[in-house]
Amino acid sequence: MGLVVQKFGGTSVGDAERIREVADHVARTRRQGKEVVVVVSAMGKTTDDLLRLADDVSPVQPARELDMLLTAGERVSMALLCMALAGLGVDAVSFTGSQAGIITDTDHTRARILEVRADRLREALADGKVPVVAGFQGVSTARDVTTLGRGGSDTTAVALAAALGAEVCEIYTDVTGVFTADPRVVPTARRLARISFEEMLDLAASGGRVLQLRSVEFARNHGVPLHVRSSFTWEPGTWVVEEDASMENAVVTAVAHDTSEAKVTVTGVPDRPGLAARLFRALADRSINVDMIVQNVSQHGTTDISFTVPKVDVASTVEVASAMAREIGAGEVAADDCIAKVSLVGAGMRSHPGVSATMFEVLAEQGINIEMISTSTIRITCVVRAEQVEQAVQALHRAFGLDGTEQAVVGGPSR
Repeated sequence: MGLVVQKFGGTSVGDAERIREVADHVARTRRQGKEVVVVVSAMGKTTDDLLRLADDVSPVQPARELDMLLTAGERVSMALLCMALAGLGVDAVSFTGSQAGIITDTDHTRARILEVRADRLREALADGKVPVVAGFQGVSTARDVTTLGRGGSDTTAVALAAALGAEVCEIYTDVTGVFTADPRVVPTARRLARISFEEMLDLAASGGRVLQLRSVEFARNHGVPLHVRSSFTWEPGTWVVEEDASMENAVVTAVAHDTSEAKVTVTGVPDRPGLAARLFRALADRSINVDMIVQNVSQHGTTDISFTVPKVDVASTVEVASAMAREIGAGEVAADDCIAKVSLVGAGMRSHPGVSATMFEVLAEQGINIEMISTSTIRITCVVRAEQVEQAVQALHRAFGLDGTEQAVVGGPSR
């Protein structure tokens, strides 16, 4: 009997009717002869509601207590789903993240999974039960409740799939798979039948919101095939798998965009070895994730360093960078939160020259100025003005021939 991990996002369990639909699907999967472990997010906008409630109560929100508050949402979902399954004659048992054995570090609100001790889940499966696990949460090595950050339920599901040796981790959401662009921005975007882990990693890092970046990293590192599907249509979606010879690699697989970052510039940095290292070490020590970095050519013994960080970290970044600027004798620190990233992703870029040139030409034709550039072997990212990013996505999607009907479904990986 094969094991499947099924993760259901907030919209998938948004109300009582949706929870009953999910329970029916889990029951049908069981009748097909599969063992099932379910991971659930909080219902609908519950997490946002809890955050607003915290804001109403106090501007002072200790991270430990915020984690304790936010984990309540998933507990509601897991208990209600178990009740719905019981109504269908399916024996199910709920587990919090700590009860499921998800051990994390001590970084509250964005903890990382260190280990999964899934003994209780194995015992439940051996007893013929369906474990329903609260996503997004775990317990730290200091024995405190922790949360994994936005989208953390994806990571919970993949970590459990790896620990339990599942044949696939199914991620159910409100979209039917991974698209060549955000369909809300490009109506002609088409769904991809398959995509490699490497491409999905770059898409997630570039603003693709279907899967959390850390969940894709975990899946790739542990060889867990992912299947992104809609819980509203239940149709086959997009397989995220290891790249192989049978996969046709288009020059560009998708266009992604991200409006969640801001640009920070430190001016007049003395051009001496080690100063950049000190700046970015100070940011790392505050758990600030730096994305793109550009250093200008030195002029008169000083240089400017620009980098991007999540908008939620701008205040902390400016604080740290300003203190470091004073320490090293640099100039001003300026933040700009009106920027956005637009990225091309595709494994075919490895063997097709000229992609960068075409991208830059298309943006120039649209009158879009490029402020920063970053590349990898299968990705090119440009920072542009936020108000022009949708125009950029649409133009690039057309220019690289991504408009059209969906590709034929190739099917899932061999198991």
